[in-house]
Amino acid sequence: MSLVLPSELVVDRFLPTVRAMLATRLAERGMTQQEIAANLGVTQAAVSKYVSGESGGDDRFRDDPETVATVDRIADGLASGEMDGYEALSELLSLVRSLEDRGPICELHEEEMPDLRGLGCDLCVRGLDPDVRAERDVLADVRTAARTLASIPEMAAVVPNVGTNIGMALPDPRDETDVAAIPGRIYAIGGRIEIPANPEFGASKHVATAVLAATDVDPSVRGAVNIATDDALLEAARERGIDPLEFDADYEDRGAHLRERFAERGGVPRVAYHRGAFGIEPATYVFGTDAEAAVERVRELVTTAI
Repeated sequence: MSLVLPSELVVDRFLPTVRAMLATRLAERGMTQQEIAANLGVTQAAVSKYVSGESGGDDRFRDDPETVATVDRIADGLASGEMDGYEALSELLSLVRSLEDRGPICELHEEEMPDLRGLGCDLCVRGLDPDVRAERDVLADVRTAARTLASIPEMAAVVPNVGTNIGMALPDPRDETDVAAIPGRIYAIGGRIEIPANPEFGASKHVATAVLAATDVDPSVRGAVNIATDDALLEAARERGIDPLEFDADYEDRGAHLRERFAERGGVPRVAYHRGAFGIEPATYVFGTDAEAAVERVRELVTTAI
């Protein structure tokens, strides 16, 4: 049996094809060949070949719907500036893992190593630690939620002076190190939302406290966003059938206080707020099943209220 690693096929067959697809789409979106080369990490001469169709490649990737959708998403993000290199790399790595799992890369691997056929090979799937998968999925969710938050035109009006953050917990979290959030918080600068960094686990104490309290009461609620307390926003929640829960700001153990208030309510409210206290700015927490769901709820409330 000849030994061929799936990673060899990624480098030799997948990567050239995807680079050519990306180069073509970025050119269609108005990028120069020099800009495309900088984004893809190749020479301008290589980009010229990609765009002219001289680079070859594998049609099974060009015709694969998941590959096409991912390439289009990355091209849109890079061309608009809404996606950075880290996020593009994350999208590509997720795509590779998916294509290795009974996808085109798996098919190519069986062609290169015929002895694998009929074995129900799951080497690529078996090698992925489920804990690593969960962490990757949470980080990706928070990254997407942060981009969505930054795209809400009215968002700057409800960012507290202390900043906003987005948090999401792993399943069965133990403490704040199991909650991913944006390091340094999110601020409104000149009417624009600034995302200072990619999410990390253990990056926020305050939003993590709210997320952990919610998850402890209802494990399906793993995401939260903190924004400024605003009466118009609270009224918008009520108009949507959400009964905001008020809690005290100055409890020393806010996590325990939130759990108690949630238990009294009989579950986690979708909106919980406080009016502030001495040295404590008023804040509202919007909860969701994940970070993206929480941000979408913020979008609904903010666009209605402002």
